[in-house]
Amino acid sequence: MKYAQSINEVITQLDDVIDWSKTHQSRIGYFASLYKLMTVAVQQGIINKKFDDGPRMEQLDVIFANRYLDAFYSYSNNKPCTNAWCKAFESCQTNNLVVLQHLILGINTHINLDLAIAAAQTCPGEKIYDLQNDFEKINGVIADTSQKVQNSLSNIWFPLRFLQKIANKREEAVLNFSITASRKASWANAVALALVQGTAHSNYINLMDAKVVDIGNRIMKPGIAMSFILKPVLLMETKSVKSIIDILNA
Repeated sequence: MKYAQSINEVITQLDDVIDWSKTHQSRIGYFASLYKLMTVAVQQGIINKKFDDGPRMEQLDVIFANRYLDAFYSYSNNKPCTNAWCKAFESCQTNNLVVLQHLILGINTHINLDLAIAAAQTCPGEKIYDLQNDFEKINGVIADTSQKVQNSLSNIWFPLRFLQKIANKREEAVLNFSITASRKASWANAVALALVQGTAHSNYINLMDAKVVDIGNRIMKPGIAMSFILKPVLLMETKSVKSIIDILNA
C-alpha cells in the first residue's frame, strides 16, 4: 500500500476501504465508516485550532490511520498483521454479531493498540509528555463520535436504546468495553513505549496486542445475559451489509 501523507489522503483511502467493503459485502466497512467520521472530526478540530499543536496532531493522526490501513491491506492480501486486527477482521465474516459489536472491536484495537504506538512514534522519549493534552483531546473525539453513531443506530433499531440505558448506568460503553478505562490505559502504554527501546519495545507491543485480543474475545462473547439482550437487536438489524454501511455514512 501507499502510506497516506496527510489527513486528506487518509480520508481518500478510507473511502477506498468503504467502497471495497460495499462491493464485497464486507462488514469491515462498518468500522471504516466510523473511522472516517472520526478522522473528519479531527481534521475539523485542527482547522478550528482546538489542538495545542495542529501540525503535530496531523502527524499523529496520519501515523495512527496508517496502522489501520496497513492492517487492512495486509489482511485482505493474506499477509501478516497484528493479532488484534486479525481478530477484528475475522469477526467480520460472521453474521452473529450486531453492528455495534463490530464497531467496538475496531475501537478496542485502535485505542488500546494503535493510538499508543502512534503517539510514541510521533513523540519519542521525553517529548511524549508534551503530547498528553492533545492525546486526551483526540481520545475525546473518538468517544464523542462513537456515541453519536450509537445514538443514530438506536434510532434505527429500537432495542438498542434499552442496551444503551443499561450501559450508561454503569458509565461504560456497551458490552463491558469502557472507553474511559481504555483512554487511561492507552496513555500509560504510550508513555511506556516512548521511553523503552529495542527488544523491550517490541515485547511491550506484543503484550499489548495479546491484551487487546483478550478484550476482543469478551466483546464477541459478552456472556449469557448480554447476549440475550443483544438477540432482538440482531434480529431487527437489516441483513444488507451495504445498507448498514450507507446508514453509518449518512
